[in-house]
Amino acid sequence: MEEAKKHKALIVILAVIACIRPIMSITGLSEQIGQPVASLSATAVITLVWIAAAVFARVRQPVVVLMFTGIAYGLLAIVLSAILSPILSGHLQGPLLNPLAIISTLVTNAIWGIVSGLLALVAMRLSRS
Repeated sequence: MEEAKKHKALIVILAVIACIRPIMSITGLSEQIGQPVASLSATAVITLVWIAAAVFARVRQPVVVLMFTGIAYGLLAIVLSAILSPILSGHLQGPLLNPLAIISTLVTNAIWGIVSGLLALVAMRLSRS
């Protein structure tokens, strides 16, 4: 937990960067590029950015920091959906309509962060050897 507090600015910056995914979807860019290629490509690039940032910042506990990054991103995506869906479609859409969807969003993104953190840990260990 201390490591997450120490790197809270990094967590917020990486979570904001990940907001490119819902923005691509909301603006229709994902459909123009084509699904699932757009979502998978964006996820891969974001994951690589998260890993590189953790390695570059020499985060001692990348699994914890990137797990919190995933949770922060999940919260931002929920808020973004709540703000933009009424503006763009005229009615509220997204996780706020279903409490289980909120939990699912947060858990899914926490897992994404954990997997990214494990990959960052592997990259750190490989770079030391």
